[in-house]
Amino acid sequence: MIESFEPSWLSLLPALVTIGLAFLMRQVVPALFLGIVTGSVVLYASTSNLDDLNFVSRFLIPSIGTTGYAKILLIYLWCLGGLIGVWDRMGATRHFAEWAGRRFARDRSSALLTAWLLGVVFHQGGTVSTVLTGSTVKPITDRHRVSHEELSYVVDSTSSPIATVVPFNAWPAYVGGLVVGVIPSIGSEADGVALFMASIPFNFYGLIAVSSTFLFSIGRLPFVFGRMKAARDRAYAGGPLDAPDSQPMLIDAGELTGQRVTGYAPALADFLIPLAVLLSISVVPVALGWGGRVSEAFVAALLSAMVIAALRGMPIEDVIGGFVEGCSRMTIGAIVLGLAVTVGAVAKELHTADYIVSVVAGGLPMLVLPALLTLLCMGIAFATGTSWGTYAVVMPLALPLAWTLVPDPTFLKICFGAVIGGAAFGDQCSPISDTTILSSMFTGCDLMDHVRTQLPLAFVSASLGVVASTLAVLLLVA
Repeated sequence: MIESFEPSWLSLLPALVTIGLAFLMRQVVPALFLGIVTGSVVLYASTSNLDDLNFVSRFLIPSIGTTGYAKILLIYLWCLGGLIGVWDRMGATRHFAEWAGRRFARDRSSALLTAWLLGVVFHQGGTVSTVLTGSTVKPITDRHRVSHEELSYVVDSTSSPIATVVPFNAWPAYVGGLVVGVIPSIGSEADGVALFMASIPFNFYGLIAVSSTFLFSIGRLPFVFGRMKAARDRAYAGGPLDAPDSQPMLIDAGELTGQRVTGYAPALADFLIPLAVLLSISVVPVALGWGGRVSEAFVAALLSAMVIAALRGMPIEDVIGGFVEGCSRMTIGAIVLGLAVTVGAVAKELHTADYIVSVVAGGLPMLVLPALLTLLCMGIAFATGTSWGTYAVVMPLALPLAWTLVPDPTFLKICFGAVIGGAAFGDQCSPISDTTILSSMFTGCDLMDHVRTQLPLAFVSASLGVVASTLAVLLLVA
């Protein structure tokens, strides 16, 4: 049983194996698989229970049998995949892209700016933003010779970061619920949500990441270097939009244009009505305080697209064929996300996050606490692939620690923002995060190409955030 496992440096081993092999092999599936196997071996070394060596029954089956993974299959792989397949048969996405391209995207910069703006609009959460923005804007940016590495960075950097600074989504309620009672001033979920809102100006990574991506999209970011600069130069010079030997996880929609139904005239309503259904069902309940309705929103959007196609004259066999074809394109995504969920379960079983916190926590000077919290959350979220899981581990420890050191509301807000921003960085950049994987899938980018090009730019933003939080303590608290 897991109670007999004592967290140690071995708790880090599965995450280190997964991330290290992903970078070395540029193959995320075997890296994830070997990370799971490593977790079983580590657990067996502690418990001597042979059942723990059976990683299939110990980790894989319980993980992919969860409600969380079922939602991933339903929402992002079946509903969204099916929706995109129906849109392909209708020609809806390409029609919208051509319409938007004529009006807003005149060149590379305006095409990337369109991606940034859509990322801000589709801000309901990391995964929702990545799939909607990526699938919508990719035809536009492809036309204007934007490399897939550039596009995936813009899409990913306006997913989790934007969700932490534009709070009309489920994030404030989730985090607010985590911190109830951890200090005397947070007696209810409403108090936790109020703290989230008040801490947005101190979420320096989120603010800097979104701003940096805006500057990147208009060609004004001063620190574009390394692999990202090479990708931009390659596409600008007329070369391929993907790096040599890349292996994108999503078929280019351009390869499916022959599947469009002959005689069907696409209209803006084909794209905009399902999109409006999706956003209204997912946004309005949150705005009214009723909680998120993401699953229902995706199901309704898919059904509305199918009904519109049928009412406008598409044969029912083509409607169903588009749905099935769209789902089939998500197969590799289902495998990767299933393995990523399992790696997360391994990290939880081995108390990876708890071990990292125990190493870092202790007697800390007031001045460096926000910076250390940022770095701690960056490491945990990068190793585990989840920002929400990181919040669940760190928030109940960070806020009492901050309040004990300095019982000052401003200092508490700075530390709160440090945790929110640091975890968003790790979630955005980790190769085992769902937002990273989906950003690659829906922009047609190789996953490790995306990670390798995005990580340096995001790290600069995180470094600036660390400096900003330290200065905030000096100027506002010390």
